[in-house]
Amino acid sequence: MSGSAVLHTREQFSLVAKARFEIAWPLLGADGERSWAPDWEPDFLWPKKAFDREGMVFRIRHGEKHAVWVNTAFDRVARRIQYVYVIPDVVVTVITLKLMPDGDATTIDVVYERTALADAANDVVKHMAASDRVAGAEWSQQINRYLGR
Repeated sequence: MSGSAVLHTREQFSLVAKARFEIAWPLLGADGERSWAPDWEPDFLWPKKAFDREGMVFRIRHGEKHAVWVNTAFDRVARRIQYVYVIPDVVVTVITLKLMPDGDATTIDVVYERTALADAANDVVKHMAASDRVAGAEWSQQINRYLGR
């Protein structure tokens, strides 16, 4: 890999969940997200029975490949959730969420950092970063539609 120039991106967005922190918090775990995010189908490896917690490990299909996800922070007191996932030979992604109560709503700040694992994956990472840039509106619509039920 000497001489390669892999791409690293960082994109950030914020959204407001129209629910108190106590209701919004569990919706951002991998298991909780299944209630509001269509096509979100994690395959839990540990714990085998789906349970949102720090250290959980699961897989998600990305086309022909599987991404292996690890939850590196699920800290309710700090109001911080973080995931790291790897698509072998393509990308490492770090997703950090910070939740801030605001009366009857919760502001959610999301940061996506992606690093290509080979210069041949740079275009894939560019495309992912472009999607990250506009994901806030989609997340907001999906989570608030669910909360409005």
